Amino acid sequence: MKLTEEQEDIIRDFIDSQGVTIESLKDDLLDHLCCVVDSDLRKGKPFNQSFDAAVQELAPNGLIDIECKTFFLLNTKRIIMMKKLMYLVGFAGSFALTIGVTFKLLLYPGANVFFMVGFLTLLLVFVPMLTFDRYKVVIARALSERLKIILGCLAAVVTGLAGLFKLLHWQGTSVLLLAGAFIFAVGFLPFLFFTMYKKSIA
Repeated sequence: MKLTEEQEDIIRDFIDSQGVTIESLKDDLLDHLCCVVDSDLRKGKPFNQSFDAAVQELAPNGLIDIECKTFFLLNTKRIIMMKKLMYLVGFAGSFALTIGVTFKLLLYPGANVFFMVGFLTLLLVFVPMLTFDRYKVVIARALSERLKIILGCLAAVVTGLAGLFKLLHWQGTSVLLLAGAFIFAVGFLPFLFFTMYKKSIA
């Protein structure tokens, strides 16, 4: 038996339903799956069984996972530069924060400036960059994994701002602290333990 146009359309619709957006990759995936399925059909295997086996062998984590890996390979240099920038920002923020705390303890001038710059750099630049980097890793996984990353970042930023407001005696500390605790307890923790539970029974 040979692969029919109707069966080829089924494979094409499946690729479209997986959310693959790179057109050249779509064509490559279609060509590969059609070749594998056609070969199995000629051996007498049923279409559904051949198609399921071909997809499982090619992309056990879904076709979108292949697109993510392809995107990474096509943008390796840019991604490496972004990672270097992220860790440089993290180092600069940590360095400034350390200087600020040290100067504060020794009552040196400029302590507040170093502290503020370091704290805000880590909180408002490094943490979101790190979150985005982690999000790209889990983008092909379940929604719970992605929400866990987003809500964790949001809880960290809001709670961190509450701590900064408290140290500088600014108004709004209570609101930020309550918001951060709420996001952490009601948003982040359920997704964290849900994903831990799923992994434990997998």
